[in-house]
Amino acid sequence: MKGKRKKELTRRLEDCLWEAVGRREAAGVSVLITRGKEELAFAKAGWANLEEEKSLKRNAIFRLYSQTKPVTAAAVMLLAERGKIDLMDGVDRYLPGFRNPKMLSESGEVIPAPRAPFILELLGMTAGLCYPDADPAGQYAARVFEENQEKIRQGGGMDTVSFCNRLGEQPLAFQPGTQWRYSTCADVLGAVVEVASGKKFSQFLREELFEPLGMKDTAFWIPAEKRKRLVTCYQRTEEGLKPFPGMHLAVGVYDREPAFESGGAGLVSTLDDYMAFGRMLMRDGKADNGKRILSKASVRYMRTPQLSQRVRRGMWDGLNGYNYSCLMRVCEKPGEAGLLTRKGEYGWDGWLGTYFCNIPDQEITFLLAQNVTDTGTAAVTRKCRNLLAAWLE
Repeated sequence: MKGKRKKELTRRLEDCLWEAVGRREAAGVSVLITRGKEELAFAKAGWANLEEEKSLKRNAIFRLYSQTKPVTAAAVMLLAERGKIDLMDGVDRYLPGFRNPKMLSESGEVIPAPRAPFILELLGMTAGLCYPDADPAGQYAARVFEENQEKIRQGGGMDTVSFCNRLGEQPLAFQPGTQWRYSTCADVLGAVVEVASGKKFSQFLREELFEPLGMKDTAFWIPAEKRKRLVTCYQRTEEGLKPFPGMHLAVGVYDREPAFESGGAGLVSTLDDYMAFGRMLMRDGKADNGKRILSKASVRYMRTPQLSQRVRRGMWDGLNGYNYSCLMRVCEKPGEAGLLTRKGEYGWDGWLGTYFCNIPDQEITFLLAQNVTDTGTAAVTRKCRNLLAAWLE
């Protein structure tokens, strides 16, 4: 019966995925779910490349975009538990671009900020930083991103620390610690990891996380022998799904090692690689082989809600029922969420539709992967989560 039930879950998931592909919500989408050490389901539908009718495979390489962020948070916590950084450090201790910080007043005037953001505020997205946006503060950030993207198009690019120092020279949108705004915090934390560790961000991640966890396909670029496994990125148009060849947030060129290693958006990975990371968090910091990667204390901190009610204004409607901590959502009030979930669930998603969550009290790790622009947590993701919740109970 157990095997039949798992097959039924897989069938339901596949039906849901194929419906999304049939409606051209996705070109190809796959799901991997584990409970404890047991794989509950792997389901897939669609294509890695529509034009070539290239089937999606389990070892397909996806662009993670913002699903990079939990990895960056784990790197920060590694340095914190080793006494290399203090979560109450000002970021200007590591990045001089944040010295003498500025901010925008309510009238749009550039004025001195009381202080630089704390590392803790970067982890909580309450630092006052911005992504490129239409408002005045976002426009300052946009100019830095466009400057770097032009350098990348010419074959170069700012390095991680230089780029984040340039961001630090721009005015903050608000006084650090006073409200939540999704922003470049994770990119800046990647630069902090680089300075505090004395290693390139990619080297630190490889040595401390990827190699110990066996994440052999996770990196900021893709060598030639693996490039055929990279799924094509698509965008929705009135004519249907069309390939998206451009950069976004100074990320999108994967055929060479980038100068800018984006802690907020830069990694590529596979379902099985990211599952190793997710299960490490589920196991309170231990890899499946028993090797300890993070302390229990660090993992507990990562999944504990960080934001007071006062600073939560600005959080998206899609995060109803959730708080935030260490670059991840954390479920506080399941009844307010837009899907069937449980208190304590945590994780994050990506701009192109990749999605990760852990549900600790059920030992569930759930991953979904697709690559279509402006997707985030999609309807197909919520539907699959709901199917799983019903199946489990």
